[in-house]
Amino acid sequence: MRDTTQERGRDMQLGLIGLGKMGGNMRDRLRAAGHTVIGYDTNPDISDATTVADMVEQLTESPRVVWVMVPVKAVRPVLEELSDLLGEGDVVIDGGNSKWINDHHNAELLGGRGIGYLDCGVSGGVWGKDLGYALMCGGSTEDVAKAQPIFDALKPPGEFGFVHAGGVGAGHFAKMVHNGIEYAIMQAYAEGWELLAASGEVTDVPAVFESWREGTVIRSWLLDLAVNALKEDPNLDKIRGYAEDSGEGRWTVEAAIDLAVPAPAISASLFARFASRQDDSPAMKMVAAMRNQFGGHAVLAEHAGQDPDTLTDTSESGPGAQGESRT
Repeated sequence: MRDTTQERGRDMQLGLIGLGKMGGNMRDRLRAAGHTVIGYDTNPDISDATTVADMVEQLTESPRVVWVMVPVKAVRPVLEELSDLLGEGDVVIDGGNSKWINDHHNAELLGGRGIGYLDCGVSGGVWGKDLGYALMCGGSTEDVAKAQPIFDALKPPGEFGFVHAGGVGAGHFAKMVHNGIEYAIMQAYAEGWELLAASGEVTDVPAVFESWREGTVIRSWLLDLAVNALKEDPNLDKIRGYAEDSGEGRWTVEAAIDLAVPAPAISASLFARFASRQDDSPAMKMVAAMRNQFGGHAVLAEHAGQDPDTLTDTSESGPGAQGESRT
């Protein structure tokens, strides 16, 4: 007979599928907190199980909880496989950047087998392993409670960092809007940096940015990361002004249109990223630099002239064939 998580208190087991930049670091953070994590990845060098079925077999507690951190296109096939391996009362969490509309279909697929489904937006990038992850969760209160010790271990210390945002779909919708806001904030910093550099009046632009880190109303972690990028490359000469979008910025703008909610700043920041792929924009150098700082996202070297398929990944995170993309 399997043990129960209730009998073992806060320490629990978790199956984790996808051990890329985010998934691998999450496994490390959870283990450091005392939880048992059985991870599966298509890269056998970093996997704890040979197959998804082997991973599930190693979960000896009830209810079994499996967290999925794979690219959007792989989510449905993984859930279909899990639907045949898990059973009544177990819970699956999709922690990737899935579109909220798909969450209802995924919940229906698993619900037919009595398996609970949670959608959980995750923010924190490559820094989350040490600082904690912001978690935005959607699903039933009962299913959230089954995984609460995992959420508590992943979130930052203190009062904030986790929210049960609502029913199925609410977590990914909240994360989508979070990323849309992120686009707009980054664009504002980037345009300000370009304006300062072009003025001829300001002789030390990096020092101005650094001075804003305390006492100003625009201080933020993104500003801190912009300063880090400028310390490494004061004029951002080594980066092309090219910035990808993960898809969530587009979904945010689409949702704003569908709901007739004006979102001019977020929309403009998305279109600015499109423009960056046509001309080498100084402002987009800063956007690219900030994305690399918080998420380890690949950047294009200024001199290389590569196409997007030859982006250089400067992250120090470990590899993972099922690693997930972030904003």
